[in-house]
Amino acid sequence: MPEDNSTKIFFRFYSHILDEETTETLETSVFEKEYNYYKLESAPFFAPKIAMGDIVWAENSPLDGILTYRKTVQPSGNSTIHVIIMDEAYAIETVREIFTDMGCLSAELNHKYFALTIPAAVDYFPVKRKLDELEKQGALDYAESGLSAKHEYKTISF
Repeated sequence: MPEDNSTKIFFRFYSHILDEETTETLETSVFEKEYNYYKLESAPFFAPKIAMGDIVWAENSPLDGILTYRKTVQPSGNSTIHVIIMDEAYAIETVREIFTDMGCLSAELNHKYFALTIPAAVDYFPVKRKLDELEKQGALDYAESGLSAKHEYKTISF
């Protein structure tokens, strides 16, 4: 019987939205057990600056008594966008499908909120354009909480 490779990691961070320390638990798989490296297998709903596929270092925390995130050791190149539906005339399933058709993944937290994963291989510009269009229509609001270097904006100097 194959060994279960999955585990959960506890993330503790400061939320600027809530203006307080908060936590989130994410699904991971063991990447390199001897170094306590884990691969994120789920999209973060709240934790900033991480994305599904990132390799992270975690250890058992004496404070929390559970496996706790310490740092990202290898970014995946994926990005995380947190999206909230502002106008209930826009069904979350329909909005998520728009981005699925663009090659993105998403995970729904509730009928108004989802985490969008932009894979490294997907061009972020059309996704960003669609997010901006839907935001301008009042359909949603979003935060680029974990943009990878591949998806970050580059300034052009003349």
